[in-house]
Amino acid sequence: MSDFWNIDVRNLDLNILRSFVTVVETGGVTRAAGILNLTQSAVSMQLKRLEELLAVEVLHRVGRKLVITPAGEQLLSYAKRMVELNDEAFLRLTDQVHVGVIALGIPTDIVFPHIPKVLKRFNAEFPQVKVQLISSFTAELKDQFSKGEIDIILTTEQELDAGGETLKEAALRWIGAPQGKAWQQRPLPFASCQSCNFRSMSFAALDRAGIAWEDVVTTESEVAAEASASADLAVLTRLEGHHPPHLELIEANGQLPDLGTSLVNIYGPHEKTEFAQRLKEIIRVSFWRLK
Repeated sequence: MSDFWNIDVRNLDLNILRSFVTVVETGGVTRAAGILNLTQSAVSMQLKRLEELLAVEVLHRVGRKLVITPAGEQLLSYAKRMVELNDEAFLRLTDQVHVGVIALGIPTDIVFPHIPKVLKRFNAEFPQVKVQLISSFTAELKDQFSKGEIDIILTTEQELDAGGETLKEAALRWIGAPQGKAWQQRPLPFASCQSCNFRSMSFAALDRAGIAWEDVVTTESEVAAEASASADLAVLTRLEGHHPPHLELIEANGQLPDLGTSLVNIYGPHEKTEFAQRLKEIIRVSFWRLK
């Protein structure tokens, strides 16, 4: 008989590995427990069992924070792959018929960088639920949400309406072409979408600073506005952390006005199904990690 069958192997529990990965990704036991639908004590016990099995410390508490150890970093790489392989195998071998649809509305300018990862994570956990992604502007998304046409929406706005939750507050920044000069021109050439919330905020900030501006590109297409900025024909405004990779933040050293901040809020879902609530949790975690 092959020696393979005589090896003394202790198996790692996938549920425990999933808890470990979630704790690391969310930064704490409390948030992880909420996402995993477990008690905090249950998650803590799983982490303890993991360390006992491996005979190494994977997480170290510093004050009120959990810090991953070098051994934990090594384990994390394996744990993610094992959990992903498990979810992939389940997806491939189970019925692919969709049992539900969630309409998710996202402002066009904050789809990247995290929404693709959110959708991938959700699909791994709920392969039979289809997510219909609707990309538009905040005003349009809120109108559709109020009519029940969209289940969950994210918004970029200055205030939080009843029933919503603020995920983060982010600085609004000037962006333009790499090493561009358009921001130094006067009047300042500006490209924007007519329905964008940041349009009026930008104009008001320029007026307060006494800086002349010119609306050189007025469109309903984010692509058209970004193309103008890429060609160094205009500047744009975007939330910090969400600007396109082919454009860069403008360091104007006081030559352009501060634009303040904007809230990123989430509303919904209308029907609190298990999968809708889980999608909302995954979105929350994504934004917590970007704060």
